[in-house]
Amino acid sequence: MMASRRLVSPAFLRFRRCSCRLSFIPSTGIEPKLDLGDASSKETFSCDGYKDFRLVSHFSTNVRFPRRDFSSEAMESCWSCGASSPFLYCDSCGSIQPVDPSVDYFQIFGMEKSFDVEGHRLEARYKDWQKKLHPDLVHTKSEKEKAYAAEQSARVIEAYRTLTKPLTRASYLLQLEGVHVDQEKTISDPELLMEAMEIRESVDEATDAKSLNHVKSQIDSKLEHWRNLFRNAFRSRDFEDAVNSIQRMTYYERAVEEIVKKL
Repeated sequence: MMASRRLVSPAFLRFRRCSCRLSFIPSTGIEPKLDLGDASSKETFSCDGYKDFRLVSHFSTNVRFPRRDFSSEAMESCWSCGASSPFLYCDSCGSIQPVDPSVDYFQIFGMEKSFDVEGHRLEARYKDWQKKLHPDLVHTKSEKEKAYAAEQSARVIEAYRTLTKPLTRASYLLQLEGVHVDQEKTISDPELLMEAMEIRESVDEATDAKSLNHVKSQIDSKLEHWRNLFRNAFRSRDFEDAVNSIQRMTYYERAVEEIVKKL
């Protein structure tokens, strides 16, 4: 608990009647956003006579990735030469294939469905696909194949951005498992609110890059902690804990963003 002297500081008072609304825009690879402002939460708590301090997280693991029918069957043959089992690109004739919705992002890069990914391998495979699929490199193809290339290239980019970042990768893993959290569900956590205030106060009081980096390193440690908790929860298929971990990861990611803006 913070000392009374700190509780009445201007930085503290700025958190009165505040809430955190976390929202995703994963299809564009954009990080979750934190919107600070009045909210309609009914959950409140008091601290040394100060009431109505609130931290509300509106969060959904139904993260609005483009809907895919993961149960559909893969394409059986190349539309151009008839070769069996083509992927995004036919190895037999070199024709680009239409998007197959049954192929998930991990399959695109030939990776196991896991929270742990090899960054260099992911990047290398991404570059390989772009050399074959990028619309600028298929100008001699038919209009039909150019359209396929545009769709496939966009999907590869979307998949790469999603799997590159731990937070969106974790959310996508839950989506593949059919895990859904009501977007309207309100989560009140007094301890997280107190921590939010302390972090904001530390950032406000930081006078140089060294101080800001010190705060950032502390938050990075918390991020790593919650990533490890997600990893273990996902492996054991404890999706409730996995969702809780993602919520915390979302908050700390945004806190790091705010610090980086000041550096």
